[in-house]
Amino acid sequence: MSHTHLVEVNRYRFSAETLTEIESDAYAANNWPLVYILSDRKTRRAYVGETTDTITRLGTHLKHPHKQSLTTVHLVSSERFNKSATLDIESSLIKYMSADGCFNLLNGNLGLSDHNYYQRDELYSKIFRETWDRLRRYGVVERSIEAIDNSDVFKYSPYKSLSADQQQGLIEIMRSLVDPNLKNVVVQGGAGTGKSVLAIFLFKLIHSDLEELDLREFSEEEKELRTLLLQLKQIFPHPRMALVVPMNSFRSTLKKAFRHVAGLHPDMVISPSELTQQHYDIVLVDESHRLRKRVNLGAYYGAFDRACAILGLDKNTCSEVHWVTQQSAKAVFFYDPNQSIKPSDANESDFDEIKSSPTSKVMTLVSQFRVRAGLHYAHFVDDLLNLRLPADKKFSSSKYEFLVFDELSDMVKEIERRNSNYGLARLVAGYSWRWVSKNTPDLHDIEIGNVRLRWNRTNIDWINCQGAENEVGCIHTTQGYDLNYTGVIFGHEIKYDEQRDEIVIDKNNYHDRNGKQAIKDPHELKQYILNIYQTIMLRGIRGTFIYACDVGLRRYLKRHAESYKSNVIAFPEPAAPLEPYVNAVPLYDLRAAAGNFSEFQHVEHENWVPVPEGMPVGKNIFACHVVGESMNKIIPDGAICLFRLNPGGSRNGKIVLVECADIQDGDAGSRYTVKEYQSFKTYTEDGAENFQVLLKPRSTNPALTAIELSSKDDEHRYQVVGEFLGVIT
Repeated sequence: MSHTHLVEVNRYRFSAETLTEIESDAYAANNWPLVYILSDRKTRRAYVGETTDTITRLGTHLKHPHKQSLTTVHLVSSERFNKSATLDIESSLIKYMSADGCFNLLNGNLGLSDHNYYQRDELYSKIFRETWDRLRRYGVVERSIEAIDNSDVFKYSPYKSLSADQQQGLIEIMRSLVDPNLKNVVVQGGAGTGKSVLAIFLFKLIHSDLEELDLREFSEEEKELRTLLLQLKQIFPHPRMALVVPMNSFRSTLKKAFRHVAGLHPDMVISPSELTQQHYDIVLVDESHRLRKRVNLGAYYGAFDRACAILGLDKNTCSEVHWVTQQSAKAVFFYDPNQSIKPSDANESDFDEIKSSPTSKVMTLVSQFRVRAGLHYAHFVDDLLNLRLPADKKFSSSKYEFLVFDELSDMVKEIERRNSNYGLARLVAGYSWRWVSKNTPDLHDIEIGNVRLRWNRTNIDWINCQGAENEVGCIHTTQGYDLNYTGVIFGHEIKYDEQRDEIVIDKNNYHDRNGKQAIKDPHELKQYILNIYQTIMLRGIRGTFIYACDVGLRRYLKRHAESYKSNVIAFPEPAAPLEPYVNAVPLYDLRAAAGNFSEFQHVEHENWVPVPEGMPVGKNIFACHVVGESMNKIIPDGAICLFRLNPGGSRNGKIVLVECADIQDGDAGSRYTVKEYQSFKTYTEDGAENFQVLLKPRSTNPALTAIELSSKDDEHRYQVVGEFLGVIT
């Protein structure tokens, strides 16, 4: 059966008058399980549900005070639907629509279903993708699934399934919040254990209507959780709540996440200094290890002192931890002492004082959610940096790429390739270079061999900003965030003494002034720096690549990790025979030029080439050779590359295959080039129009320049025929 027939999406006006029309829908009339979406474009509100009794359920919604004003209903149906499938698709739509941001959801679904069932991956994942594509055509959603997967709004959505570890932690927190004898809760957990997700989930839970709340995944704990929530609402009928986030960048990201969730508002996410404005019933503190004390505060000294004066606290002995406890009836700290990275961070003793109090509850999260290799990798990194590994112990995982590089240029290329394939692949380094480009943008901060790089141009949401893939982030712009791949540069401040078998720190090469000022104990500085590297090594979901400036450290790392061997990772040949459009795509003799347009080339089908696992295969996918050096930062000369035919949507910032169609004859065919597409728009009454298009090289050769297509160029002279997906070999 054709893929186009997997699912139906039908649109109706949502009103009592049109229920008769909906009754003519075969699936609705026969009590077939289906999914529905109620929406109103004007108010940007929507609701997602699933049912086997469509007419009755929609009739109930028409009487609901918040849903009766919605104007449109979309019915999602399929002959392949069963109850498990509709529950799964409903929960996926809630998660993805919430992050898409086209509508604000009215759903109270929390702890969404994430169970396995027959043909979930083989069939129903395809059905969900087709459903999403249909909804994009209807204008119900806007962004692609891939773009949402990489968005922080999606990662920090409250509509997420919690692990058993997180569920138990949530119940313990709720018990503590209703216990009159308890004031503070400390939730401990390492990087990637889901502290931020749990904090946001808890925030949404407390702001949910009990009647609307769906907690189906909590099964036997659902009754207790509802009882606890009812008790909490009796104690705090309209709780004054805040989520405190110490880091500016991460706070900005969580504000975005709150913007698209019904019942939540960006103003609920605040800085520590904003605690002075009022007393709160409940305060949650994410990344609480980054709360500050009065040491090395730079320009923040004045604000810190004013806050202490307002609160009547001694500025020399208190920290922002004390601000939280004083300004809240109940406080929940999400805490990891191993992510304290500078002297201005609050003392561990401040948290020890809270944890030892009889009015406090302490709990620990252990599950690893960020990295695909799980706790195995997290423990390995800790042991690696603290020299606790046996001499012959090497990291190995089929789920995670972990490589040490001898050449930084190779690592830069691989990160660029991963960014092209998956997005959110970034270079991150220790603070071993001065930020000279801050005041002189033309200068480079990091120069190693023939590689010249610049630090991040912004501290706010750097990971997602335009051009971040060409820069190097630091701990301050990456802590709290998820990446798909991280390329970690160990700088000149950290070395390995082979004779003493010891990691040593060179203070003179550590250039975070506020990160080392006033530190007299070298062991203290060493611990901060090790914490920095451990934290950034736990950012990558799919993999982590490492380059160390110190040769001794590089040799030590290579004892415990596989080394990168070549310019292009050789993908293994498929074990099964090549099957067209199943595990192989056609290779065309375009000989696309990564330079100016190539000489006349015949466009002929040569043969079939295998496609590496994880890369797309389909009748709109093809491969061709790319020659030249103008894209060598991403595509080596002579590489075979994968392309998607006739890509739609915005091309800005993408690498594309372009046909020059004005030099052509019947025998010779067309000419092609591969470049990064960059457009500059002007806005008129008729909308946005391109007034300039650049086809830009991505090369180590600065002499290579962009091809400029002006507005005078006839559109059919230059045609984008393919979107670059990645290097095969």
